[in-house]
Amino acid sequence: MPLNRRTFLESSAAIGAGAALTAGAVAPAAAAQERRPRPAKRYSFTVMGTTDLHGNVLNWDYFTDKEFDDKAHNDVGLAKISTLVNQVRAAKGRGNTLLIDAGDTIQGTQLSYYYAKIDPITKAGGPVHPMAQAMNAIGYDAAALGNHEFNYGIPVLRKFEEQCDFPLLGANALDAKTLLPAFPPYSIHRLRTPHGKDVRVAVLGLTNPGIAIWDKANVNGKMVFPGLEEQAAKWVPKLRSMGADVVIVSAHSGSSGTSSYGDQLPHIENAAGLVAEQVPGIDAILVGHAHTEIPEYRIANKETGREVVLSEPLKWGQRLTLFDFDLVWEKGRWTVEKVAAQVLNSNTVEEDPEITGLLADEHKKVVEYVNTVIGTSTAAMTTADAPWKDEPIIDLINVVQAETVKAALAGGAYAALPVLSQASCFSRTARIPAGRITIKDAAGLYPFENTLEARLMTGAQLKDYLEYSAKYYVQTPAGAPVDTAKLTNADNTPDYNYDAVYGLAYEIDIARPAGQRITGLTFEGKPLDPAAKFVLAVNNYRASGGGAFPHVAKAEQLWANSDEIRNTIIQWVQAKGTVDPARFASVDWKLTRDGVPVF
Repeated sequence: MPLNRRTFLESSAAIGAGAALTAGAVAPAAAAQERRPRPAKRYSFTVMGTTDLHGNVLNWDYFTDKEFDDKAHNDVGLAKISTLVNQVRAAKGRGNTLLIDAGDTIQGTQLSYYYAKIDPITKAGGPVHPMAQAMNAIGYDAAALGNHEFNYGIPVLRKFEEQCDFPLLGANALDAKTLLPAFPPYSIHRLRTPHGKDVRVAVLGLTNPGIAIWDKANVNGKMVFPGLEEQAAKWVPKLRSMGADVVIVSAHSGSSGTSSYGDQLPHIENAAGLVAEQVPGIDAILVGHAHTEIPEYRIANKETGREVVLSEPLKWGQRLTLFDFDLVWEKGRWTVEKVAAQVLNSNTVEEDPEITGLLADEHKKVVEYVNTVIGTSTAAMTTADAPWKDEPIIDLINVVQAETVKAALAGGAYAALPVLSQASCFSRTARIPAGRITIKDAAGLYPFENTLEARLMTGAQLKDYLEYSAKYYVQTPAGAPVDTAKLTNADNTPDYNYDAVYGLAYEIDIARPAGQRITGLTFEGKPLDPAAKFVLAVNNYRASGGGAFPHVAKAEQLWANSDEIRNTIIQWVQAKGTVDPARFASVDWKLTRDGVPVF
């Protein structure tokens, strides 16, 4: 067919349309290829946590002078923790991990006591605290202050702080005059990622408001301790505004929302759960203080609905918490996509020889110290049955306290008043052997650094005090079998919050409901006069509201001592030379049901 203009134009149009259709078919595919999203930038890291180490470096019990063991076959100590930490760092890469602590570090064992009191770190040219040595060697990144950090006074704490290669954090430990933080409130740590964008991790440290009453003698007029929720609400937004991608709180405070000091302070003792619930912007909380094991506990923040992950690794280095964080790069910043927590058990590994070798000399000195003989006993005594029977070994604590207070009040306005005493069974494994008594034997009766006070109480108040103490027992009907394994610790009341009062005679009817159990209450063979006045020898924890016992915290203080009750017992034994239970022990209280003794 001849090619004319019309034919050419039609042909060209057809070709052009086909070309356009072809181009149109290809172009969307190419565009789709170009628009396909690139893989998101992600990064994962792990924060390891310990708490309530209480002076435990090695797997050793200085009160028994042998390897630590309990019914659950737990192990203790930083040497075990070090091995776990090394394993986690090897698996994750050291640069992808942090290690923090939630407080109560420098009190609790004879090792920590020795370097606070016997060979103190505060003396000129003095030693480096074993806990500082071990934690520095392991490579801690930060630690919150615990309430027991203040037991030995602020100078010891400041020296320990100076010896640590990591910060001691306490956003709610404020200078009493300036109300400014007395310790660093937080620390910020940069983690390098493969994507050229560092992750900024903020650790906020919070301590326990109970310090204000438990260690009043050491902190009054020097420091104040506002509530955890209040200070977290102040600092978390600041940390976020400073560019923190992740905010972790290390809180020396349990998660239950309760307090053991009653209305003595307006702040909650165990407030970690409330912090998670009330303060937005927190990703995880390392919980301390309560000595419980919480592998993972999730609490939704009321404002944002986001879950905050809490974990508490028991105590004494028995567990190591792992917080595993998964982050994603979004809108020019790192965002937490997922958090999970778990705990590792230190009894699954051997002690790190680097740590045991590092502190071999310190350990040897303390072993020699605790084995020093201070006297003899005519009979063996033990706390094995003390939670449910009036045992001579608890009477020993009480007679020491009562005699010490009587001597202190002699010649004064209250010298004529009868002196009573309270004591608890702190450990069910404490014992005084027949024969030689060593420092470890005496110290094992009183593992806490409590000091002694004298408070003025009435007979009626003492009756209330005993009723409150007796709630420790599980109500058990008359005739029902009694199982000592299930008889005590009602409503999770710990052994140290059950007091026996020496100098009174009484029965505890466990068939009755709590609050109606004390019967036959007498003093010197006569019914107790509700209006009569007595002096109660009482430890400073109880006197300051610990355990929320009635009346005692508000009772008039007649005398107080700064020396630990443990030392008072040791000095008493040294002075007597011989301990004879026949001279001081008597059965003044017993458990009954409808007037019939249980034991």
